[in-house]
Amino acid sequence: MGDELASEADTLLHSEKEFHDAAKRNDTARMEELIKRGVDIRAKNNTDRTALHWAAGAGNVDAVRLLLDHDVPVDDEDSFGMNALLLSAWFGHLRVLHILVNAGAKINCVNKHGRSLLHCAAQRGHIQVMEFIMEDLEDVHVDKTDKMDKTAFHLAAEYGQLEVVEFLIRQGCSHNAKDEEKNTALHLAAKNGHLSVLQRIVDIGVDLDEKNLEGLTALHLAAEGGHCDCVKLLLEVGADVNAQTQKKMNCLHYAALHGYVEIARTLLDAGAHIDAVNHQNASATHIAVLQNFPAMVKLFIDAECDLDIPDNRQQTSLHIAAEHGRQDIAEMILIAGVNLKLTDKQGKTSLDVAARGNHINVADMIIKADRFYKWEKDNLNSDSDSWVAKHLTFKQDHRVETQHIRSVMWRLATKYLKPGEWKKLAHFWKFTDAHIRAIEQQWTGTKSYREHGHRMLLIWLHGVITAGENPIKGLYEGLVGIGRRDLAESIRKKANADSASPRKCTAM
Repeated sequence: MGDELASEADTLLHSEKEFHDAAKRNDTARMEELIKRGVDIRAKNNTDRTALHWAAGAGNVDAVRLLLDHDVPVDDEDSFGMNALLLSAWFGHLRVLHILVNAGAKINCVNKHGRSLLHCAAQRGHIQVMEFIMEDLEDVHVDKTDKMDKTAFHLAAEYGQLEVVEFLIRQGCSHNAKDEEKNTALHLAAKNGHLSVLQRIVDIGVDLDEKNLEGLTALHLAAEGGHCDCVKLLLEVGADVNAQTQKKMNCLHYAALHGYVEIARTLLDAGAHIDAVNHQNASATHIAVLQNFPAMVKLFIDAECDLDIPDNRQQTSLHIAAEHGRQDIAEMILIAGVNLKLTDKQGKTSLDVAARGNHINVADMIIKADRFYKWEKDNLNSDSDSWVAKHLTFKQDHRVETQHIRSVMWRLATKYLKPGEWKKLAHFWKFTDAHIRAIEQQWTGTKSYREHGHRMLLIWLHGVITAGENPIKGLYEGLVGIGRRDLAESIRKKANADSASPRKCTAM
């Protein structure tokens, strides 16, 4: 019977596949049987691997010796440029390495990425293999680079191989060598969060603020990677907390980009400039709002960031929250207090942006805040411990204690107010034209005035309750003011008759 291919995906015959498998498991008896039957001991699979590759990679000394005794090519490369010698270094098989070197394997070989024996052993942390390479092989340069200009020291730092890092330092490697992206070993240890390696490299006295091709320092990379312990270490030893990249990004920008609150707090404690702007004129607060990280925004507000900084679109943090409908963040910003008159490049306020984006709740919150700021200016001192400051919210009111008055508002808007009357009431209560335009932006049609009126009434109610005033009294005065005394009297009678109403009008 003929020997067929082992599988459609493979280039090996059954006997050749069996020979490879025997080499993988160090089954020399089976290998010899197959050799006697005439198997091709040099056969390659679909990735150009031979039996010697498998035996060397598995550390199978007996299988390697057998294959070498049958004169297999010792330097054949697979499709990744790996030969048996490189595989033995990669997997840390020192005895196999000895055998292959003694059999005449080329010791200056590299794989497709230009990685040498030293590179492979360094990346994988095989210290005994490295000692053999450095002490027993000739013409091995400790700072030899691969195709990305990385030395063994770079790779050991990148992959967190502390013992290898210490060995290479003792061998006198270059501490400040740069790869093709101009990263030093310090950069790579910080980027990948290898604290013990980072500490060791710091101890040998390298430049902490060295920048790579994009202008990032090790601190930038630690912050971007979310490695708080590395950030703290670098700050403790004096790294520049306000270093900027080519795009003027500081470490706080990167913490904001990924929502790393603890890192941001650490950076602020170390003196990071909270209002520094990048090449798009965006502060870390802009970025935190855009990425939708409320906890980060709260941290920045508590640290007294400037919420009115405009980015290159002339957008403030509130503009961005309004554009993307970020209610929680918008409320935080509004409670902190901002300039609602600021406009973007299109001349739009944050209210215009919210209304245009159909973010109704955010638009209503901004109107409530605008009215509150005016009331506060007219009525309150700057006592931050006031009841209002402690309980301030601009979100929709769903409280049980206001349920009755809210139902009155609903009936008034949907059943009793005529088209156009809600606007008269709005003007009476000093809503601005901008407020009215924003309310009117949503919903059109002959019955839309009902929704518009209801929204306006709820916004007004928020201000009345915040001020601690009687809503029924205010409603009575407003309806009288627009010539609807009939409605005003009706509401007063119902309120006085309703013993459950929290706001009776017996005084009127």
